[in-house]
Amino acid sequence: MCQLLGMNSHLPASLTLSFSGFSQRGGSTDHHADGWGIAFFESEGSVPGKAARHFVDKESAATSPIAKMLRSYPIKSHNVVAHVRKATIGEVRLENCHPFVRELWGRYWFFAHNGDLKDFTPHLHGAFKPVGDTDSELAFCWLLQELNKSHAGVPSVQELTHTLRELVPRIAKHGTFNFLMSNGQALWAHASTKLCYVLRQHPFTQVQLKDEDLRVDLAEFNGPDDRLAIVVTEPLTTNENWVVMAPGEMKVFMDGCPLL
Repeated sequence: MCQLLGMNSHLPASLTLSFSGFSQRGGSTDHHADGWGIAFFESEGSVPGKAARHFVDKESAATSPIAKMLRSYPIKSHNVVAHVRKATIGEVRLENCHPFVRELWGRYWFFAHNGDLKDFTPHLHGAFKPVGDTDSELAFCWLLQELNKSHAGVPSVQELTHTLRELVPRIAKHGTFNFLMSNGQALWAHASTKLCYVLRQHPFTQVQLKDEDLRVDLAEFNGPDDRLAIVVTEPLTTNENWVVMAPGEMKVFMDGCPLL
């Protein structure tokens, strides 16, 4: 199956380190070589921005020239969603690469999924229609359609979370539904089988990447006010306390930490 990577931070933060290790799972240290993608919101100073950058490629992340560029690109964002794909439903084509992007309530939304959904055939009657032929994009379109139906105005993050907790089980009963989703305000994470996260804050320590022979002192790149959460399918480092999410658990991250 695929693998997921997400970041939510208090201040604009770089994902270069995590993405460097994660992208190696796209055909080098693992077999997820059927495309990849990353989407992130450009920050406006210390304020989360609405503008978004979105890169996808049907080549493997380990060999893609675009991924190579992004491994050194100084991404600074509050919210990032990335994905490396092992195709199960849907052909290896550009339109089937995650994350998928749609607009709702004047904001871009990102979504990436790991797992298979069986006999999931919802009726789509609004503006959200899949471009590709994956179960993942279909689920994303249905979620946005139902969110839009459930709220007359622009809802708060807390209201969105409450609605998602009602909607997500209706998809998850069809199979494995690990996903990451963000609208630039928050990062939502749902675990069916495998998903974990780590919180990084002052005092920062050295970390050892799992997929590369590289050790980095995070204190060199972060100040006392920095705080971020990294969410991933499998831990990216060997010496941090990764929290494993329980099956059926959904968390929302804001300002670099999980909300209760």
